[in-house]
Amino acid sequence: MENKIVSPNPHLHSRNSTASLMRDVIIALAPAMLLCVLCYGWSAIMILALSAGFCVLIEWAIAKWMMRQPSLFCPSAAALTGLLLALNMPPTTPWWTVLIGSIVAIGVAKMSFGGMGQNVFNPAITGRVFLLVSFPQQLTTWDIPKGFIGGLDAVSGPTLLSQAKLDGAASVANVDLLKSFLLNPGGSMGEISGLALLIGFVYLLCRKVVKPWIPLSIFLTVVLVSSIFHLCNPAAYTGPVFNLVAGGLILGACFMATDYVTSPMSDWGGVIFGVGLGFIVMMIRYFGSYPEGVSFAILIMNMTVPLIDRAFHRKKYGYGRA
Repeated sequence: MENKIVSPNPHLHSRNSTASLMRDVIIALAPAMLLCVLCYGWSAIMILALSAGFCVLIEWAIAKWMMRQPSLFCPSAAALTGLLLALNMPPTTPWWTVLIGSIVAIGVAKMSFGGMGQNVFNPAITGRVFLLVSFPQQLTTWDIPKGFIGGLDAVSGPTLLSQAKLDGAASVANVDLLKSFLLNPGGSMGEISGLALLIGFVYLLCRKVVKPWIPLSIFLTVVLVSSIFHLCNPAAYTGPVFNLVAGGLILGACFMATDYVTSPMSDWGGVIFGVGLGFIVMMIRYFGSYPEGVSFAILIMNMTVPLIDRAFHRKKYGYGRA
């Protein structure tokens, strides 16, 4: 007779599963991905499909043939990683770059740590940062391919953050930020529309997939830091609304900083995590060599999660610090 080990009670049952949670996040990304397809056409479809497909195939192969533990394979989680990785790429990214990013995201950042739930760093962000450092030309080419809706070719060129970094804050002082928030072709695919991303985030909140504390603390920190610098020198430092709308802040804050595995477990830990992340973003944007700092900030704060969890650890069957 086979011996079975059962953990001590209490035993809580939930209808949620890892697969269902991952599917909810994919659904939440649907508005932004739809706009990507409309604006960038077949190029967006190819990158989204290749990235998701590569990640699923790589995770399946590693779990089955290298680790010999097929149970570690979670198709929905791998597909989500691939979609997030694709949204962090320009719409003209070559297929081989997508493949390398998928290998790094799944093979290095996830499976090498033991698979689902064991990774220290966000896999999609790790793949994106590796590509940005290794292939900067492919990751910073902001051409806009022909999409299914016309009139977008005229805005090909540097992103708003790149323009502000190169020419100063005054060069973007007259940018229509509301228009950029609603529809902003150019840059990485996930920067297409802040509104579409927020709609998806509200869906996640309604489904209770994520909590709002990490994104809110990131946004408030970005607003506070950028307001102080902008008031001191408006010609040198961009303002708070610009820093909220431009770049990948909304995508990173709402869909990657909130990753279960690589973010703190407690609410107050999430606030500390978000404050640190938002501060690092602004320091990189203002003083770093890269115009964008969200990806680097997420990876840096991922390293602090064990310390944050230890500091804000809850007592078993109660509240307060253990």
